[in-house]
Amino acid sequence: MAKRHYIPVTAEVPGASSERNCALIRKTIRTVLELEGVTVPCEVDVSLTDDEHIHQINREMRQVDRPTDVLSFPAFDFVPGQPPTEADEDLVDPATGLVPLGDMVISMERVAAQAKEYGHSGRRELAYLVAHSVLHLLGYDHMDEGPQKALMRQHEEAAMEFLELGR
Repeated sequence: MAKRHYIPVTAEVPGASSERNCALIRKTIRTVLELEGVTVPCEVDVSLTDDEHIHQINREMRQVDRPTDVLSFPAFDFVPGQPPTEADEDLVDPATGLVPLGDMVISMERVAAQAKEYGHSGRRELAYLVAHSVLHLLGYDHMDEGPQKALMRQHEEAAMEFLELGR
């Protein structure tokens, strides 16, 4: 039997954890992990919230006093392009047999607003933010305006194309 990723999705806003949203989130996470060459079973915890709550988390965890679209909290400091493998036994949670990659928090208010702003579907925006967050969990970053950001964008767009949600 193939090992599976564990992806719990919780929601603090009504309707956010619809079957359709949860299926898209899980499919996006699994797609990015596959595209990034992750071969070990992992856990990614997803929380769907609103602007007020993500603002609070952003302020407390990052000292940034504003809402944002997505926050990522990696469990480990991976190097981009070097995901966990079977050789990383020390990363596996003995209680679950999974590598805990970390947590993501998504503002569903931002999903709706940004979909409208960018002129695409809420489905595409949600998948994009999930892909973006998974890449953060795997060590990618975009703090510079140079090669790191370009590499992350390239991987995000590859995932979106694979999901048939490209521009």
